[in-house]
Amino acid sequence: MVAQTQANPPIGADSEVGRLRSVILHRPGPELQRLTPRNNDRLLFDGIPWVARAQEEHDAFAEALRGRDVEVLNLTDLLTETLQQPAARAAVTDTTLTGMSGRDLGDPVRAYLRAMFADASPEELTYLLTAGVRNDEVRSGLATGTLVTSLLPDETFLVAPLPNLLFTRDSSVWLRDKVAITSLAMPARRRETQLTELIYHFHPRFARTGRIHGHHLEHVEGGDVLLLAPGVIAVGVGERTTPAGAERLARQVFAGGLASTVLAVPIAQERATMHLDTVCTMVDVDKVVMYPNIADTLTAYAVTPREPGSPELEVAAPEPFLVAAAKAMQIDTLHRIDTGLDPVTAEREQWDDGNNTLALAPRLAVAYERNEGTNARLEEEGIEVIRIAGSELGSGRGGPRCMSCPVSRDPLPVG
Repeated sequence: MVAQTQANPPIGADSEVGRLRSVILHRPGPELQRLTPRNNDRLLFDGIPWVARAQEEHDAFAEALRGRDVEVLNLTDLLTETLQQPAARAAVTDTTLTGMSGRDLGDPVRAYLRAMFADASPEELTYLLTAGVRNDEVRSGLATGTLVTSLLPDETFLVAPLPNLLFTRDSSVWLRDKVAITSLAMPARRRETQLTELIYHFHPRFARTGRIHGHHLEHVEGGDVLLLAPGVIAVGVGERTTPAGAERLARQVFAGGLASTVLAVPIAQERATMHLDTVCTMVDVDKVVMYPNIADTLTAYAVTPREPGSPELEVAAPEPFLVAAAKAMQIDTLHRIDTGLDPVTAEREQWDDGNNTLALAPRLAVAYERNEGTNARLEEEGIEVIRIAGSELGSGRGGPRCMSCPVSRDPLPVG
């Protein structure tokens, strides 16, 4: 791992369960207040969260991490600090107002927004980039009318809000001492990775960080990437991560010496199983919590380089996931802890992110308190569970793992 100053933990992670030292979270903010019954589906929320309660729940989550000596980095704080640099402001203005995200603005509106961004303080620009800009907020400031502002409804967002910033796991993944900037599949989320990449490129904290992948490449989302063991990465392929994305990531990690095996794991292309970590997460070096309704059918294709340094891949025939994972991890058995206590409870608790735990260390995990059956099973297997509330946080379909991007974990002991 890359050496840092004494004030900061070393950067990097090579597992899901090494002692967590530093993590990026995003406290729910004004972007959630932009959700309405008209737009919540398009913005990927199943309901309209009570923002104040979501903030209370998130604050308790962050405090639980700090109580276990985890450094909590706030995404919007990092973004505001990044935007103090003129080069970062220029870069984010261009990516936001041009290309796919800005093609429907028209020249007068684009010029107005460019001036608005230029005049904003770092804190104000962070707000505009995350909470978005509505048509009526621009129309009132334009000196002359435009067809864009005249024909679009008041509530149309010219710069879309980013309520899914809450789920910091998806837009970047640390692989040893490098960070993979992901490429998010859903249009409502694509600007998230642009902001993440901006932070990793310009923020002093990450000045010496190597980066792979990127928001412009094939779709890979962080919720689909599990670091099963040092050198062994599982990548879910389904609704969000494409086969081409998994293949591109495999080539990159092999070329960079970041892994020796990538397991490509097909998952159902459904909302309830949008990512691999909605059906399986690690809670110990040899234990996973898994949705039992798919456990017997989940398979994996082991991908390895044909030879060291070669861009050509070897793709093995599919095997049961737990078998393929144990082989790649070089352990006898990857033990499974089932979600829930029975099939009905399992289905309910899988929907409520019962599988989506965040390991703080081997046999220590954070989980939503509502998943009583799953938490009971975890404790029966010797896993200490830190319970947090998530009645409002869960409305975007994500649990503790989804809401956290580990930046620093201790390496697992050898042997």
